Amino acid sequence: MDLDHLRIGLVMEETSPDARSLAQSFTDSRYFDVKVVRDRRELSEDMAKGNIRGFVVIPSYFSDFRNRPNKIAPIQVIADGSETNTANFVQFYAQGAFAQWLQEEAISSGLKGLPQIRMVSRVWYNEQLESRYFLLSGALAIIMTLIGTLLTALVISREWERGTMESMLSTPMTRGELIIGKVIPYFFLGLFSMAICVVISVLFYGLPFRGGYFVLLLVSSVFLFCSMGLGLMISTLAKQQMIAYQVALVTGFLPAYILSGFLFEIYSMPEWIQGITFLIPARYFVQSLQTLFLVGNVWPVILWDIGFMILIGFVFFAITVHKTVKRLE
Repeated sequence: MDLDHLRIGLVMEETSPDARSLAQSFTDSRYFDVKVVRDRRELSEDMAKGNIRGFVVIPSYFSDFRNRPNKIAPIQVIADGSETNTANFVQFYAQGAFAQWLQEEAISSGLKGLPQIRMVSRVWYNEQLESRYFLLSGALAIIMTLIGTLLTALVISREWERGTMESMLSTPMTRGELIIGKVIPYFFLGLFSMAICVVISVLFYGLPFRGGYFVLLLVSSVFLFCSMGLGLMISTLAKQQMIAYQVALVTGFLPAYILSGFLFEIYSMPEWIQGITFLIPARYFVQSLQTLFLVGNVWPVILWDIGFMILIGFVFFAITVHKTVKRLE
């Protein structure tokens, strides 16, 4: 769960030699990918979208303290608390980079004239770094995956095992009507389960909800569309329940648990695995849920996630319709 190349911002409110020297210690660190700006307001949108996980502020009066070593110059570190583990890494790595700079400055100045500097840390979106806020918002995606993928993966395969599929194939029912009839019950079951989980998380666990409930309904519906498409595709291709269950476990549940960003920061993974995560619907759902609960209605993030889930869902349903035939083989 360690992170390399952690994406942060660096606000340089002054460009004195001391400030540039400290900035160099951050940009040279292997732990950071740094975006340098002059105004912290330029980073607010990047923080809300998750493009950076925090930022460091070198204040405009930073270099004044070299001539007044008894004073304290604050260095501010602001972290994204929607992912508590990553927020801790931002603070710890920033402290390490700053300590390295202090040591280099002490050596170069002969231990004279070095100002005392106090680092002031701030965390956004999850101020107390409560791990349950991060875990609960991500766990909702795992629960929805269980309902959307694992349960629907058994729907059509169960019909083949019981011998009732032959009876349905002899009716005038079309392929679309067959699929819709199998989807609707589990769709409303999923929404009902989501509502129960949200109520329990907010009322009993104190999980904040800063977005809109209609947006949450929209995102949940789109994810159910996508996950149920995967489940039905598996159920159509595998005519035995045990095989369908095992395939759904490997292609649906495990990727949602490991590769969605629920437990492990995606950007700490090898690049080729990061590429695979773009094919995991739960990645977009976890990101949307954490945004809605801890940040609010950040539409660039939400619309991006919805678009990818719809695209993946259409692919799954297209394969399901193509493989669902109105004949016995």
